[in-house]
Amino acid sequence: MNLESPLDSLKGIGEKTKKFFGTVGIETVGDLLSYYPRAYERYEEPVSMRDLPQDEVVTIRGVLTAPVVNRYYAGKCISTTACTDESGEVLLTWYNMPYQKNSLRTGMTYIFRGKTKKKGKRLLIEQAAVFQEEQYESLTTTLQPVYSLTKGMTVRMVQKAVKQALTEMPFAEYLPEEPRERYHLCPWGEAVSWMHFPDSFETLQKAHRRLAFDEFFFFLLQLQSLREHRAQETHSFHIQARGAADHLIASLPYSLTGAQKRVWADLLRELQGEKVMVRLIQGDVGSGKTILAVLALLTVAENGYQGALMAPTEVLAAQHYDSVCSLLEESGLPYKALLLTGSMTAKQKREAYAQMESGEASILIGTHALIQEKAVYHALALVITDEQHRFGVRQRENLAQKGNTPHTIVMSATPIPRTLAVILYGDLDISVLNEMPANRLPIKNCVVGPPWRPKAWDFIEKQVRLGHQAYVICPMVEESDLVDAENVMEYTEAIRQALPVDIQVEYLHGRMKPLEKNEVMGRFLRNEIQVLVSTTVVEVGVNVPNATVMLIENAERFGLAQLHQLRGRVGRGDAQSYCIFLHGGKSSEVAERLDILNHSNDGFEIAAKDLQLRGPGELFGVRQSGLMNFRLADVYADADVLQLANEAVTKIMAEDPDLSFPEHQEMKAIYQRQRARQGGQISL
Repeated sequence: MNLESPLDSLKGIGEKTKKFFGTVGIETVGDLLSYYPRAYERYEEPVSMRDLPQDEVVTIRGVLTAPVVNRYYAGKCISTTACTDESGEVLLTWYNMPYQKNSLRTGMTYIFRGKTKKKGKRLLIEQAAVFQEEQYESLTTTLQPVYSLTKGMTVRMVQKAVKQALTEMPFAEYLPEEPRERYHLCPWGEAVSWMHFPDSFETLQKAHRRLAFDEFFFFLLQLQSLREHRAQETHSFHIQARGAADHLIASLPYSLTGAQKRVWADLLRELQGEKVMVRLIQGDVGSGKTILAVLALLTVAENGYQGALMAPTEVLAAQHYDSVCSLLEESGLPYKALLLTGSMTAKQKREAYAQMESGEASILIGTHALIQEKAVYHALALVITDEQHRFGVRQRENLAQKGNTPHTIVMSATPIPRTLAVILYGDLDISVLNEMPANRLPIKNCVVGPPWRPKAWDFIEKQVRLGHQAYVICPMVEESDLVDAENVMEYTEAIRQALPVDIQVEYLHGRMKPLEKNEVMGRFLRNEIQVLVSTTVVEVGVNVPNATVMLIENAERFGLAQLHQLRGRVGRGDAQSYCIFLHGGKSSEVAERLDILNHSNDGFEIAAKDLQLRGPGELFGVRQSGLMNFRLADVYADADVLQLANEAVTKIMAEDPDLSFPEHQEMKAIYQRQRARQGGQISL
């Protein structure tokens, strides 16, 4: 057995179970072992019934004082009973678990674990797990993994499969002993085992450190290869500034900022140079990256070549297309823009492909459809990717290969301190837009606790009555017994009940199908939805100038840099905008940390402070940063590990650039497997 072995090579994984696992992307044993827990359950000592908090997971020890009674309503079985200790009594309720009637005996002592809920003046626990004394005691010294599940899957099913894979997998260590000792990294096999079944918080931290190192290491190894290849690249394009860009700049209703002028000079110089340009434009939301992209696309078009702009979502691609078409029409420039997305009809795609191949369309805007096999370009000289960390290195390469070594511009609003950006964007030259347009009003911020929520909802209603819209961000999609945080589904219903019926409230989250997400964002853009309750999936979204309020629930669960980027969804129009950071943290440190956002709208300053403040990642709850598509690693919380991985890659490649040394053969095999497997590479 190896990492590439199919999942059904494990005992007990039949066709039905294999299908369940396949819905969450688990096809091989390697996929299974890298399907890390989303949280860990800690079994604490039972607490007194007198001290039970509301809406929290608790463990109690009590004597059953009444037999379990089963009642049936609308085809559902509701089982109820009660238990006591010396301090009080708690009601227990189970749904569709009629067997509790025969398994629980009056007068016996049990341990119950579940979430408390208020019913009238009494507390009850619903769906409590039941343990015998000895059984529960054996769990108090462990951390039990909890996995993200889909219909048909159970935590026990995943745990059982992982345990079998860990037993049968011959883990071949790829990292030589010297760097492992130098960087204090545990063996790979131990790290995988501890990540799933840690016996303490300390071993979990060790496992996280090693596996984060591995993710960074292989990503940087791939980046190093790309960097060396691009350093030698030249192109055959003859590009000169022939007036189109100057004409557009003169026709704009605003002046470019000093930062925009400086970066445009860099872009123009490199477009006209002999070497292939590979440049990152890094700037806050609203700093004016898009107009620079349009100027570059125009300059390429006026020289008879084509330029492509790839966006991460269809809605954003369509918005870029509309914006470019408007600019071309208003300035009277004769170049044709074309939109290409996956949801277009077959006929629309055929027509688009024909215009691409003939050269009739010189400015091409779209999603991943731009890199499909049928997309053939006439003369592609420039590739631009928007919010480029959403695309894999392979995807960037695929688009670039559509032309004869075209220039590449990648744009990002993600504020990353320069010390990390130099590593993560190692194959790119970096330009920073550190000025905001003069007509932008600074966002007004406030940091408040849960008692302020009704006022926040009232404020949202007032803004809607003024014709504006609002975002509400929740860290969870659905309710979890293990993570005390607001979730999109329940929150949507709650705010619908609180707001007048004529205010349209909808939800958005990452588990929705792409077409559903596009449809919801399109309706929000058209103001058919006034309040959008969402996860951080809107972090990279369309420009909705009419949205003036951003309410972020459980703000303490996000990194400062991510909060800043979420905040950038508002403040994009002429009206004053507001961001409300509502936190559930009980410590003064939480409010103090969030208060940094009150005093700065500079994403790079905030990112630097975030880097100083963040400790180990949030291992027992929601990940604080979704930045980059790493499975486990967090660019901010694991910044020190990222720097060590970069040091290790630099040293190994300097000594053995072809990875031909005997001690590097396993490393080379893993690297080649990641390169060969479509979509298997770590993304940036």
